[in-house]
Parts: sequence; C-alpha cells; structure tokens
Amino acid sequence: MFRGTSLRARLFIARLWLTRAKKTYADVGALHRSIEQSQGPGAAQPPATLWRRLSVRCREVDGRPCYTLAPKAPTSSKHVLYFHGGAYVHQIQKDHWSFFERLIERTGCTVTVPIYPLAPDHKSDETVRMIKDAYNELLGDTDPGDRVIMGDSAGGALALVLSEALEEAHEPQPKELVLICPWLDITMTDPALPELDRIDPYLAVAGLREAGRLYAGDLDKRDPLVSPLFGPLSNLGRVSVFVGTRDVLLVDARRLRDRARDVGVGLEYHEYPGMFHAWLLADIPEGHDALKRIATVVGRVREFPHETRESPA
Repeated sequence: MFRGTSLRARLFIARLWLTRAKKTYADVGALHRSIEQSQGPGAAQPPATLWRRLSVRCREVDGRPCYTLAPKAPTSSKHVLYFHGGAYVHQIQKDHWSFFERLIERTGCTVTVPIYPLAPDHKSDETVRMIKDAYNELLGDTDPGDRVIMGDSAGGALALVLSEALEEAHEPQPKELVLICPWLDITMTDPALPELDRIDPYLAVAGLREAGRLYAGDLDKRDPLVSPLFGPLSNLGRVSVFVGTRDVLLVDARRLRDRARDVGVGLEYHEYPGMFHAWLLADIPEGHDALKRIATVVGRVREFPHETRESPA
C-alpha cells in the first residue's frame, strides 16, 4: 500500500480542482444539466478500440443492452458482472471500458456490463429488477464458484443489493463481491460528510442527495433496495471493499466494514490514503496497485475466513 500520494495522483487531483469537476455534484442545477448530456444517444457503447482488441458481444435483457467482453483466446473461467457508477443518473464512462480491458488483460476473465436503466426516467424498482434478470440470464450457466459481482459507486450499491437478493432467495452467493467506492446510503446524513465534502475534489453531498431522491422514487431513502447499508448483510460471500480517504463515500465504506465485523461477514477492507472517488479507473500508480489487488481477488480460489481484514495503510 502507498504511504504517500504519488506525483501523478497529485497532478490528477489538482486537475480535478482546476477544471471544477466537483461543480456537477456541488450544484443541483448543474447536476440536472449533466444528466441529459450523459444519457445522450450512443453514450453507453464500448469504444471502437475495444471491439478490435477483445471479443465483444451484446445481448438485450429487459430491452437493455448488456455487453460481454472477453479475451479473444480466453484463459479463465471467471465471469465478472460489473455495475458501473454514476449516481444512478450518469451513463457509463470511457474510463470504465479502459478499466475492464486492463482487468481482462491481467486475469483472462470475462466481464459483462449491463447498461441498466437510469433516473430520473426510471426508478429504483425497475433498475433492481433489470440487474437481477441480467444476473440470472447472463451468468446462469456459470458455476457459482466462478461468478464475481463487482461495481463502483452506485454500481457498488447495486452489487450489494443483488447479493442480498440472492441470499433472500436462498440462491448461491458468487465467489466474490467487490465494492469500489460504494454509495450505500443515499440519505447522506452522516455527521462526517461536511468535512469529507470539503476535501473531495469530485463528489459533493448536495448533488448526491438530489440524485438519490430522483432514483428512490416513492421508496423511503433508508429502504435497503436504495441504501443497502441498512440491509441485513447476513450470509454474504467473500466481500472486498476499496475506498479512498478524499471521497465523501468513505463514511459508507467504513460503516459497512464495522457492520460486517458486527454480524460476522468476512470482509477485506482496502483504504487508500489521499485517494479520490473511483481513483481505480485512473492511470495512476495507486490505480494500478488497486487493480492488481482486484485481479488477485478475481483469480483466487482459496477459502476466505469469516473475519474483517484491513490492508496496511
């Protein structure tokens, strides 16, 4: 683990501040303007370079495209179902596709990416129904020991919601559940949030609260379907969490870590000092280090003890 922030990471953070990247979430009006731009035609399609380098297939589930990416000569039976972030209102980004390619290169795994419904046109019930159908239809023929559910930010919450639904239905848990900077509580009421908001160069509480409101619809914001931190968290499989200390969602990750310890869920916790939201998608040393750790999680087969473990800071 890094003990100091790399030069490339510091430059990346400085660029976020200089370009006012945070404004999208700091200003509710800016958030609404960004939604239309993010959800424009063609925004969710993989870049042309990916089609040349990987085997890419598209299949519809509930009328929504789902892209399956794999090496042209597969070397692993592991299958990752990945839910992208974007506060439930923003479409998948180009950096996500680059991250998938790097993960596939390291592990030889297959990655399937559902392009799930987004708010405000679609609410949480429709989104959750679609991700459950995607899991059953696209990973149904994969051995549970080869299944990995993964997601970042809002996608991390969807990954946890899906795992909880599998437990409720008495279905096998995936081999691994990987949560990257997960947004697990859309109430955004933790008392630590104002200080984290001050140092986060990308996310802000005001915009996340509005995005959560748009997504929840008629559901209470503490309903586990939209805030899975309030779910039972019982009998989950192996869980790994990655988060940075300059991320307003740090509070969600720490609360999940503490709850997992309380209920006896095995959880590996990786907290990166100085890192911002979803830094794993960036081409920086800390991102490469986290990707290496995630690749190990995807590829491992050993049993994981039911205890909470933290990587060294």
